[in-house]
Amino acid sequence: MKWPTIVGYIAAISTTVAFIPQLIKSHKTRQTKDISFGMYLLFCFGLLMWTIYGIALKSAPIILANIVTLAMGIYILILKSKHG
Repeated sequence: MKWPTIVGYIAAISTTVAFIPQLIKSHKTRQTKDISFGMYLLFCFGLLMWTIYGIALKSAPIILANIVTLAMGIYILILKSKHG
């Protein structure tokens, strides 16, 4: 594996794992009033665009990280819709 791919995987894991504390807190407490719906909506759209870009480049780190983070972002949006 070439070093740019390794860096890509490290970046992908880091940015994806960064969302786990928010996801856990939102899931446990059902408190989402301080989370911006608009920000998460735009963020999820951006993740979708990154996923499409990753598919076009056939870049596994980009595809995997953004699909996983998009799923977490959508779950937070669902919680926000129900409990916000």
